Amino acid sequence: MSAPNAPDTPGAPNTQGAPHTTGALDARAAPGTNGTPHTRPLRFGYGTNGLTDLRLDDALGLLADLGYSGVGLTLDHMHLDPLAPDLAARTRHVARRLDRLGLTATIETGARYVLDPRRKHGPSLLDPDPDRRASRVRLLVRAVQVAADLGAHAVHCFSGITPDGTPDATAWQRLADGLASVLDAASSARIPLAVEPEPGHLLATLADFHHLRRVLDDPVLLGLTLDIGHCQCLEPEPPADCVRAAAPWLRHVQIEDMRRGVHEHLPFGDGEIDFPPVLRALADCGYQGLTVVELPRHSHAGPELAARSLDFLHHAAALAATPAPGGSPSFRPASGPSTTPAAVREASPRGGTP
Repeated sequence: MSAPNAPDTPGAPNTQGAPHTTGALDARAAPGTNGTPHTRPLRFGYGTNGLTDLRLDDALGLLADLGYSGVGLTLDHMHLDPLAPDLAARTRHVARRLDRLGLTATIETGARYVLDPRRKHGPSLLDPDPDRRASRVRLLVRAVQVAADLGAHAVHCFSGITPDGTPDATAWQRLADGLASVLDAASSARIPLAVEPEPGHLLATLADFHHLRRVLDDPVLLGLTLDIGHCQCLEPEPPADCVRAAAPWLRHVQIEDMRRGVHEHLPFGDGEIDFPPVLRALADCGYQGLTVVELPRHSHAGPELAARSLDFLHHAAALAATPAPGGSPSFRPASGPSTTPAAVREASPRGGTP
C-alpha cells in the first residue's frame, strides 16, 4: 500500500457545535485544567469476538461477574446478527441485559463473514462494485442505530484492503464517500464513528487517519479507534506516545499484546508491549471510553483469558498509578525498533483483522 501524502500537522479538532453525547466526545479535552491529569479509573471491556463459543447473554453475564465495565460488541451471526429479522426487538433485549448487568458497550463491525460468506471482511468500503460498497455502508448505518439503541459510546469501523489495481486516489475517494454517508447517520444519532487503523489496510496508521480527517474536512464525529497492539506492530513511536498523539480523537481503544512487525493479537505477556506506560498515558489524557481486550482468535479459551486479562490490566493500572522513582514502572524492558518496519508479517492470511 502506498502511503498518502503526509498529513497536516494534527491540531485541536474543530468542536464548533459539537453535540454532547457521552464521555467519548468529552475526551477531546484530554488532560484536565492546567495540565492536571484526570484521576477517574480506566474502564475495561472485553470483545465478544473473543467469546464466540458463548451465547451473548452468557458472555455478558461472564464479563459482569468478572468485574468488567463494558463490552466490545461485534455485530455477527452468533451474537447480535445485524441482518437477522427483528433486529430492533433483539437490540432492546440486549439493552435490558446490559442495563441489568451494569455494562456499557462499544459497537464493533469487524465480523469476518457477516456480509459475504466467501470473502473475509468483504465487501469493504473500497470494493470496485458500487452496490457492494453500498452494502457495507448500510451495515455501518445499521450499526450506528444499534449503538444509539444500546447507549453505546462509539461505533468502530475500518477502511478495508485496497483492491488490486486500484489507484490510491480512487481508494481514498471511495472511503471518503462511504464514510460521509455513515457520518450523516452518526450525526443524527449523536454517536461518534471510530475508524481503526488496521495493518495491511488502506488506512493503516495514525498518519493515514489524519489524511482521512483532511479529506473529509475534519468532521466532529469522526474519531479514532486506537489498537495498542497495532501501535507496537507498525507505528514509528512507542504505544504510549501513540496514545498521547491520538488523545484528541480517541473514541475507542482496543488492547492486547503484540510483537514488532507481526500482526498477531496475543494474550498479555506473550508479546513485547510495556503496558503501565500505555495505561498511564490513557489516564493522563482523560480517556473515558472503553478499553477493550481484543483477542479474536482465542475464543476457545475465552472465559479463562477474560479473567486473566482483567487481572493483568488491573495490576498494570496499579503500577501505572504509582510510578517508581526515576521513571515509569514496567513489566519488561521496552523492546523493538523505534522505526516503522519495512513490512508487517500477517499471522493469518491476507485480510486485515485476524
